[in-house]
Amino acid sequence: MTRLLSAWQSGDTRALERLTPLIYEELRNRARRYMKRERPGHTLQATAVVHEAFVKLVEMNVSWQDRAHFFAVAARQMRRILVDHAKTRFREKRGGTTTGSLNDFDMDVLDLGPATAGDIDVLEIDEALQRLSGNNPRLAEMVELHYFGGLTYQELSETLKVSEATVDREIRLAKAWILRQIRPARNREPEAS
Repeated sequence: MTRLLSAWQSGDTRALERLTPLIYEELRNRARRYMKRERPGHTLQATAVVHEAFVKLVEMNVSWQDRAHFFAVAARQMRRILVDHAKTRFREKRGGTTTGSLNDFDMDVLDLGPATAGDIDVLEIDEALQRLSGNNPRLAEMVELHYFGGLTYQELSETLKVSEATVDREIRLAKAWILRQIRPARNREPEAS
């Protein structure tokens, strides 16, 4: 795949023809895994996310380094598509504003634990990831690659050149940080003994 990306970047249109089924299928598998964790009845289908992301990726003028770099950029594109979709749906429901709860993003997507009151929407996750990126870009990138790009712990380990144990530890740290950002008051409530 890295050779095909390089050939495509050099102007070989046949490389793109050979690359397209590989990329499209991989993106579709990742999007399906992600969309399975979404709430039932989500209006955006995995195929639509993949198609839109694929079109944007093909149109981009990026120096593709390797397969991992390609899928990292793809993860960012899929995140943007999901966030834009959520914003559009919310504006349609609320007459032009984008604040409040969309109920489009279930807590199980990030495995942050059970939601104690209400759902967390994709816009809250996006905002929390933006804040995390300001504090710790690597943790934010891991979350984005894992949840929006579908990279496994092994793939994250290879991409970021760290051990799987480090990936596991840092993903757990990022989840806890995001949960504290989204639900600060609920996290401080004392637990019943």
